Amino acid sequence: MAILLVEDEPNVVSVIKRGLAEYGFETSIATNGLTGLQMALSHPFDLVILDVMLPGMDGVQICKHIREQKPNVPILMLTALDSTENIVTGLDNGADDYMVKPFKILELAARLRTLMRRRGNNETPAKSSYKIADVEVDTEAKIATRNKVALNLTPTEYRLLEYFIKNQKKVLSRIQILESVWDIDFNLGTNVVDVYVNYLRKKLDKNNLNRLIHTVFGMGYMMKDGD
Repeated sequence: MAILLVEDEPNVVSVIKRGLAEYGFETSIATNGLTGLQMALSHPFDLVILDVMLPGMDGVQICKHIREQKPNVPILMLTALDSTENIVTGLDNGADDYMVKPFKILELAARLRTLMRRRGNNETPAKSSYKIADVEVDTEAKIATRNKVALNLTPTEYRLLEYFIKNQKKVLSRIQILESVWDIDFNLGTNVVDVYVNYLRKKLDKNNLNRLIHTVFGMGYMMKDGD
């Protein structure tokens, strides 16, 4: 697999490139944001690894530009900033996963393989339209409507709604939601899930009496039609 690594710390570049080579990854390097963006858009990389703090253009902006022009390329962000706010910012701008420095190459390689499998699964979706009550989600067009009116959702809110509607009438724990919607296999703090469920509820239930996302106390959340 051809990987683009956008990272300006020579020691980190050396460790990642050498380590990933042992797992069969071929890594190209960009040491500043502008070069990284140019390479990402002009070459068919299988996956992009972005540092957040970069000269020229930061990783969040690069991620946003890549996602606009290459929506299917998996993006993993690396940073020393491990606060929930920073993680949410990266994910909201199109990142598929997030790792905090320092990390082990073994875990990084596992994350990359997971992202590649996820991309492969997304290429042949079994179903592209889901509905519950008067809410409809088109997973190909990435459009959600309620009562035929488009919902103005952020990327994270859309992914959350898509996960709920695909798993309607099931109790979903906060950890399940975190791992599936954000594609992260460790607990960042359940408040991230609760905050975004609240955001989604406000947009989904605006001017509607029929609440669809229900709290199952002590267990998580469930999307269903009716109380």
